[in-house]
Amino acid sequence: MNLPNTITLFRLVLTAVFCAAASAEGVVGYAIALGAFVLGAISDWLDGYLARKMNLVTSLGKLLDPLADKILVCSGFVYLSAKGLCPVWVTALIICREFLVTGIRQIAVEKGQVIAADGLGKWKTTFQLVFIITALVYLTLETVQSANPIVGFLQSLSDKAGWLFPLSLWPAVALTVISGLSYLWNSRAILLDQE
Repeated sequence: MNLPNTITLFRLVLTAVFCAAASAEGVVGYAIALGAFVLGAISDWLDGYLARKMNLVTSLGKLLDPLADKILVCSGFVYLSAKGLCPVWVTALIICREFLVTGIRQIAVEKGQVIAADGLGKWKTTFQLVFIITALVYLTLETVQSANPIVGFLQSLSDKAGWLFPLSLWPAVALTVISGLSYLWNSRAILLDQE
């Protein structure tokens, strides 16, 4: 197990920490959930960077990395829908797209091919992560009363009635649909192959 793949597996551990802490709620619970999620998002970039830099790109990594991303992101969206911060249909759409892409990747593997994440998928993930982190900052600071200007700035920035919520959510939704259709189109030869 090389270092990038170990970091990818650690992201799954962080997802479990996120789920447990978010379920505890309260300022401390949300702060831990936020920290675990941010570390998970950073590890998403770090494992790919190290794999390329150290020439440790493997087929396992190409499959495991997107899967770990999906589990982290879907956990975030499910929780935020439960809290009323994200429409349920958006979460359902995102999960459906992830199942679709995972299914296509599985078919490709059975045919001896590996489909890595593309540029659209990476932008989609970026907007999704920004939305989830914004919502977690909102939940963490919602009841905090402080004269600290940094706290005030973060409360203003993450306000669910503010500009960052829709500016991160709706592009994420659009890119979810577009990237899913792109995967379908680019994999049509694999899907239509009768052998």
